[in-house]
Amino acid sequence: MNPRLLRAALTAGRLFLGGILVYAAYTKLKLPWISFAATIEAYQLLPDWGVIFVARTLPSFELVLGLMLIAGVGLRWVAAAASALLLAFFLIMVRAYALGMDIDCGCFGPGDRLSAKTLVRDGLLLALALGITIAAFRRARRPPDEKALESPPATA
Repeated sequence: MNPRLLRAALTAGRLFLGGILVYAAYTKLKLPWISFAATIEAYQLLPDWGVIFVARTLPSFELVLGLMLIAGVGLRWVAAAASALLLAFFLIMVRAYALGMDIDCGCFGPGDRLSAKTLVRDGLLLALALGITIAAFRRARRPPDEKALESPPATA
């Protein structure tokens, strides 16, 4: 693939995914944390202290992760963290869907019901995050001479 096209796709992907994470954090942070805690509790996975911890910390983590993706800071590790987070979300939602739980997914605030559509959407976000992670690691591993070919020559 053309290196410039790959770089543009990586940039577009990280900006899009970063924006999604920032928006998801915003929808959770604008409400009292207890309402997000109720959504987490509905999954029936965590003890009370775990629900409280996740409800109070996850939105801020999503916000920081999204902003770092947008800025391109530490892209390999930030993209890997986003991939791990989205994989965890996806697996938890697949479990809940398979159990027939009629609950909000908790992705973008109240009213976003868990459905096959939600699973497809989050599966695509996970695929995007994995693609960004792979591209970021591959880009970092290229030989120095290949990187030099892509950079415009320095002018004095």
